[in-house]
Amino acid sequence: MKKCGAEFIGTFALVFAGTGAIIINEASGGAITQVGIALTFGLVVLAMIYTVGDISGAHLNPAVSWVSLQRDAFHCVT
Repeated sequence: MKKCGAEFIGTFALVFAGTGAIIINEASGGAITQVGIALTFGLVVLAMIYTVGDISGAHLNPAVSWVSLQRDAFHCVT
């Protein structure tokens, strides 16, 4: 269960911060720019690898997480 929680937190942070940067960029008329959006995604990935990487392997990709759960690669239920 710990692996699933760590993967959820990492994926949530990546999606929340990354799409948040895109929305703020649009709302501010391009003040963040594409470089800022790329840096946001990159820094969130870096932070999540350091934070939850040792627990879950830090896939941080919703598709990989979903397939791993389907194939019971995380063993979340046990």
